[in-house]
Amino acid sequence: MQRELAIEFVRVTEAAAIASARWMGRGDKESADQAAVDAMRGMFDTVDIDGEVVIGEGEIDEAPMLYIGEKIGTRKGEVPKVDIAVDPLEGTTIIAEGRPNALSVLAVANRGSLLHAPDMYMSKIAVGPKAKGAIDIDLSVEDNIKSVAKAMNKAVEDVTVVILDKPRHRVENGLIEQVRKCGAKIKLIKDGDVAGAIATCLPDTGVDILMGIGGAPEGVLAAAGLKCLGGDMQARLIPKAEEEITRAKKMGIEDVNASLRIDDLASGDEIIFCATGVTNGEMLEGVRFEDNKAITHSLVMRYKTGTMRFVEAIHKLDQKPLPFKQDF
Repeated sequence: MQRELAIEFVRVTEAAAIASARWMGRGDKESADQAAVDAMRGMFDTVDIDGEVVIGEGEIDEAPMLYIGEKIGTRKGEVPKVDIAVDPLEGTTIIAEGRPNALSVLAVANRGSLLHAPDMYMSKIAVGPKAKGAIDIDLSVEDNIKSVAKAMNKAVEDVTVVILDKPRHRVENGLIEQVRKCGAKIKLIKDGDVAGAIATCLPDTGVDILMGIGGAPEGVLAAAGLKCLGGDMQARLIPKAEEEITRAKKMGIEDVNASLRIDDLASGDEIIFCATGVTNGEMLEGVRFEDNKAITHSLVMRYKTGTMRFVEAIHKLDQKPLPFKQDF
């Protein structure tokens, strides 16, 4: 995959971020999400790839575009054949309520490199480079926290675990209480566990481990970003019904109860991860609108070279007004 494609993928997440940022705090997460989807899908039509969506907005009968299996890109000539995982707006509730850490995210890898994860729950544990190899999803919460603390040369009391603030972590599996009993610190987030996972790799976030249950599609996106940053992740699918097991097997997952390592989620050495901030967050600043301009902040990473770039862009909206067209 040509390295020049990295900036093309930045343009894709920028478009989705700008389109959805218009809906910040307006209480309409569906419209915000649709704006992001429309903008992202339109921009993909300009990128010289033969892409297949493996993580998207749902299956063909659930989503009119960016559905699983959809072919995108120009698909002309000798262009790379790639898997594409997208979340045009990670944090639909976040943007609707005007809260921090909403992102537009995508990951791209050579065909066959990204897990075709069905839209179901997934148990996840993720860490940054210092704790790589120190996690095991088959061990207890306490054992994992102690192992990470040792790897990072920290006391357990100085380890911070980021967890989605959901009833399942308070009542159903008691994760929050288990972490508290260990003595570790907790950072609760309402939504956005891709950002939470990536935060384990960034020094200024103060986050050491992501634990808990979130969406499987977001797990694949997080794994791609973690690989680019040298982090680690393990996961396990949590089907809630026989229908979900059947769907997983149709997508090539034979053992839905298997422990998944990071290379099971995102493999190969040609992985590009890209994110643009929609609202302000710890990783990226959100979109700002000033004088008929939109200012965006993005992160793009390439696993093969280990390169991480932060991109600030100023978009003149009178020259490329919303809704975005192919000349963005």
